[in-house]
Amino acid sequence: MSKGVVVEPVRVDGRSVDGRSLRAVLGRFCTGVTVITALDGGEPVGFSCQSFTALSLDPPAVCLCPARTSTSWPRIRAAGRFCVNILAHDQEDVCRRLARSGTDKFAGIDWSPSDNGSPRLAGALAGIDCDLDRELDGGDHTIVIGRVTGLREHSDAPPLLFYRSAFDRLGA
Repeated sequence: MSKGVVVEPVRVDGRSVDGRSLRAVLGRFCTGVTVITALDGGEPVGFSCQSFTALSLDPPAVCLCPARTSTSWPRIRAAGRFCVNILAHDQEDVCRRLARSGTDKFAGIDWSPSDNGSPRLAGALAGIDCDLDRELDGGDHTIVIGRVTGLREHSDAPPLLFYRSAFDRLGA
């Protein structure tokens, strides 16, 4: 058994699980990294999102969870459609840029319109076009269900991963 940071056990009654402990434990779950994009009045808008998963094959659907504090999600919601860009191992800088708030996130980022018109990022592994299906309350996040309307694979490069609050790569 390997040694690591010890996180003390906590009671699970909803009130005694603190955010720090939860983050430490959930950080042991490796995720891929995506960027969610749309057009708002012809202007590209987007945000980095690691809270993304496949939801259903029939009907085809995905799930993502933007923070309630996101200023980009309301603009994407208003568009009613979006593209999930799955990032490649060499796109850490793209992820960081799209994670910022209050800046021109798309300055210097190459993109073209996906089949639904949303920005498809150059160098991404794949793009998943979606129509907004519904939203659910998720505490400090919103649970978004997107109905998949199109798919496109772009690259066989390794994915960008997020593990224990840091970027990682397969085989690293």
